[in-house]
Amino acid sequence: MVTRLSHLFLRTLRDDPSDAEVTSHKLLVRAGYVRRQSPGIFAWLPLGLRVRAKIEDIIREEMVAAGAQEVLLPALLPREPYEATNRWTEYGDGMFRLQDRKGADYLLAPTHEEMFALLVKDLYSSYKDLPVTLFQIQDKYRDEARPRAGLLRGREFTMKDAYSFDLTDEGLERSYQVMRDAYEKIFARLGLEYVIVKADAGAMGGSKSEEFLHPIGVGEDTFVRSAGGYAANVEAYVTPVPEALPIEGRPEPVLLPASDTPTIDTLVAHANEVAPRDGAPWTAADTLKNVVLALTHLDGTREVVVVGLPGDRDVDMKRAEVAFAPAEVEAAGDDDFKKHRGLVKGYIGPQVLGAESATGIRYFVDPRVVDGTAWITGANERGVHVSGLVMGRDFTADGVAEVSDVRAGDPAPDGSGPLETARGMEIGHVFQLGRKYAEALGLKVQDDNGKLATVTMGSYGIGVTRILAILAEAHNDEKGLVWPKNVAPFDVHVVATGKDEVAYDLATSIVAQLEGERFDVVYDDRPKVSPGVKLRDAELLGMPIVVVAGRGAADGVVELWDRASGERRDVPAAELLDAVRAI
Repeated sequence: MVTRLSHLFLRTLRDDPSDAEVTSHKLLVRAGYVRRQSPGIFAWLPLGLRVRAKIEDIIREEMVAAGAQEVLLPALLPREPYEATNRWTEYGDGMFRLQDRKGADYLLAPTHEEMFALLVKDLYSSYKDLPVTLFQIQDKYRDEARPRAGLLRGREFTMKDAYSFDLTDEGLERSYQVMRDAYEKIFARLGLEYVIVKADAGAMGGSKSEEFLHPIGVGEDTFVRSAGGYAANVEAYVTPVPEALPIEGRPEPVLLPASDTPTIDTLVAHANEVAPRDGAPWTAADTLKNVVLALTHLDGTREVVVVGLPGDRDVDMKRAEVAFAPAEVEAAGDDDFKKHRGLVKGYIGPQVLGAESATGIRYFVDPRVVDGTAWITGANERGVHVSGLVMGRDFTADGVAEVSDVRAGDPAPDGSGPLETARGMEIGHVFQLGRKYAEALGLKVQDDNGKLATVTMGSYGIGVTRILAILAEAHNDEKGLVWPKNVAPFDVHVVATGKDEVAYDLATSIVAQLEGERFDVVYDDRPKVSPGVKLRDAELLGMPIVVVAGRGAADGVVELWDRASGERRDVPAAELLDAVRAI
C-alpha cells in the first residue's frame, strides 16, 4: 500500500504542545498522530490509527490463539448491574455518571465485568457450555482528577478486556494461566520489557491479582523486586512481621519533658541528650510516629483514625488507600484536629487512642509494632514525650494497617532477599475474580448432577492506547519517533527532494518497486515543500526506514536511513530492495 503525503490528513508541529509533560505526549502531537480535544481526551488521526490497529491486531491474534472469542459490548451502560455489585458507589468520583431524558441513570464504562457476566447468564445455562473466555477491544472512561502525560493517563482510553467463565476453581486456575501466558506472548511480540508483580485487586475484587509493569522512568507505579524472584507493586507488599517480645520484666515508661520536640529529629536528639542508652544511640526507628488520617466513607461520613509506625518511616498514601478501601484517604487537616481536642499535634501517643477509649478514635499500627516492642512516643501533653512505652502492656491497637513506605533494602516477604525499587507503568492486569460478580448477578449453571452452581470468573485487561504511548516513550531520539517495525504505520518513508523532476521520477519508481514487494510505503511527494522540512518530517514521523531521492538521483543513487541504528548511507537504486530487506 502507498500513501502520498500530499493527500494525507497531517500537519506536523515544530514546537512541543504547552500542556505536554512527557516525551510521548510531545512527539505524538507534534508528529500528527493524535490531537488533544480536552484534558485527557484525544482525537485519533490517520497515522495514530494505523499504529493502534497494528497493536490491536497483535493482541487479537494472541487472544484468539489462546481460545478467546471476540465480542463488543456498549460503552454506555445502565446503573442497575453496578448497583447489584455495589460498584456504583465503590467507584466514587472516578466514574462518569449521567442520566437520559427520562431520568434513568447510566454510566460510561470504566470496566465491563458486570455486563459480561450478564451476557453469559443470558445465553448459557449448563456446565457443558463452559469453560468460555470472551474478549473485546473497547473504549473505557474514568474521571481522572488530573489527567496528565497524554495517552499514558487519560479520561478516555482503549482497553482489551477479557473474561473467563468456569465451573470450578481448578478451571479458573487453568483459564487464568492461559491468559497470563498469552500476555507474555503479546508483550514479547510488541518488544516491551515487563515485570509481573503481585498487585492489589482494588475495586475489582478477587483472590489473586497480578500486574504486568513496563519499567519506565515516567511510570506512576512503584514496584519492588528481589534477586530471588519476588516482585510486587508497593500497594501489595506485605511487611514481614517480627516475632513478639516478652513483656514481663520490662521497665516502666519514663516521661521525657522537653520544651520543643514536635518532630522525630528533634525528639531523637533530645532523647540522646537527656536519656542516653547503653550500646547505641536512639534513632528514628526507636520512635513511634502517630499519623492522623481522615477517611471519607462511601456514605459521605468523615472519620479520623491514627496509625502508629516507626519514626523512620513515612505514610505511603497509595498503600493507605488500599488499607482503608473503599474509603478515600487524606492527611487530617486543622478542622479535624479542632474536632478532636484529645489529639495534641506533635505529641500524640497511643495511650488515649482506640475504638473503646474516651476519644473513640480507632488506632492502627504498622506490622512491625508487635507485642513487647518498646517505643519513644508522645505523652498526649504539649512538650512531653514518653520512653519505654510497651505494645501489649501500655497500649493496644484496633488492627494492623499496611501504610508505611516500602524501601530498597527492605526484606522480601518470601525470604528471597533484600528489595530494590523501580518505577513502572501498568500495561496489563490479570485477576482471579472468583464468584463475586456471579453471585451478585445470579450467574449459575446446572452442574453434572443437575444442581445449580455459581460460575467463577477471571478478568484480564491490557491498555491498548497506553501501550502505544509507552512504545513512543521508549522508541525515540532527539529528532523524533523511531517506531519498531511491527507497529510502525508504514514500513518505508520515501522522500523526493529538490526541484529536479529526476528525483521525483526516481522516487516514484522506487515506490512502485517497494509496493510490488508488499511494503507499506508513505511517499512525500509534496511539490512545494522545502527539502529541509521534508527531512525533518521524515525524522519526526519515525518510520523504520527512510529513502531520500535527491542530489544523487541523476546518478541513480539514493540515501538510505536506518532510523533504529541511526546509520545513513548512499545506495544505488538498483540495490535498494536488497538493502531495505536487510534492514
